[in-house]
Amino acid sequence: MKARLAGVDATRGVALLGMMAVHSLYESDAQGHPTLSFAIFGGRAAATFAVLAGVGIAFMTGRRRVRAANGLPTIAALAARAMAILAIGLALGYTDASLGAVILPYYAVMFLLAIPVVFLPTWAVAMTGAVVAGGVPVLSHFLLARLPEATLLNPTLGYLLDHPLDLLSELSITGEYPALPWMAYLCAGIFLGRLTLSRVKVATWLLAGGTALALAATTASWLLLNHYGGLTQILATIPQSTLTAPETQEMLALGGDGTVPTVTWWWLAVDAPHTSTTPDLLGTIGAAVALLGLMLLAGHVTAKWPRRIIAAVQKPLAAAGSMTLTLYTAHIMFLNSDYDVYSADTGYLVQAVAVLLIGLAWRATAGRGPLEALVAVFSSRARRLAESGWRLPRLRREPAGEGA
Repeated sequence: MKARLAGVDATRGVALLGMMAVHSLYESDAQGHPTLSFAIFGGRAAATFAVLAGVGIAFMTGRRRVRAANGLPTIAALAARAMAILAIGLALGYTDASLGAVILPYYAVMFLLAIPVVFLPTWAVAMTGAVVAGGVPVLSHFLLARLPEATLLNPTLGYLLDHPLDLLSELSITGEYPALPWMAYLCAGIFLGRLTLSRVKVATWLLAGGTALALAATTASWLLLNHYGGLTQILATIPQSTLTAPETQEMLALGGDGTVPTVTWWWLAVDAPHTSTTPDLLGTIGAAVALLGLMLLAGHVTAKWPRRIIAAVQKPLAAAGSMTLTLYTAHIMFLNSDYDVYSADTGYLVQAVAVLLIGLAWRATAGRGPLEALVAVFSSRARRLAESGWRLPRLRREPAGEGA
């Protein structure tokens, strides 16, 4: 897709502000109830990022199934993008995960796992996403007790070199943003990216369908927990659980760190943020799709004054959304710097205003964000190298008797 869709970038901008809110603002009040910001963005912001990463992959691959003839360049481009994102993520490994768990190393694994998906027809992409959302949480629940316990720290290059298998296990299954179940997000995004997103009808269906999916997932979780006895079973297994009673209540209210306890299968009925259960995955996919549909529909409003208001809101969101890798990295670094001396509310407001203004200024002058440009260079060069058959340039041979 040659021209960026403002609605896609604006959606990404909302996700950026939402993730910043989750990191910067309080999760709960004095009574342990989720704050308004966490109730809105908890789990949904990161999920929207992942869905839009899938949309970006679809744009990158021409919004259609990749044919075998173009296979090697596509594989090289996606693999190079994954390695570049991994390098940036590992460079942020010095930061405190309690302030903000860095999602980029998990993204790198997801990009590698997405390589076979782009060769599938669109219907098969949708089916793969459905199978992942329904089956991988069950598989993960079975494997968790058999895998090394997650550190839940931001990984570093040193940890990668010393414990590669443990890190792969954490990035894939046991960590904060486990790549295997989160492939449901990328499959959803690839499917969406192959649609004609510029059409009003498509945007309307996304808004309606995403809302319906989110409500259905929440309703199903509530029924399983409250009507069919799931919550009672979870509370009854607390003595055998790794969580105390207060920790169990906290996970039910505020969510987890990418997984749920394996003491009972009823935990898979929970839809709390970052639990990677089927209700959590489907509900957050629905929210992301609905938000995308809303932002795309907003771009079709033609009435004069509403159009001006929408443009005033969407333009800075889209500008920030076009360089989220750079701004997200800056946000994580800010949280771990001596410059973050503000209260939670003030600090978030300062960051939100900063990313919107920086996005506008950067897009108006330099265009693509610096880290986005760096990743694009690695990806495009890997693609060109693959297209050339991996031939390295030959050294020019000098005639005998010449040269130093």
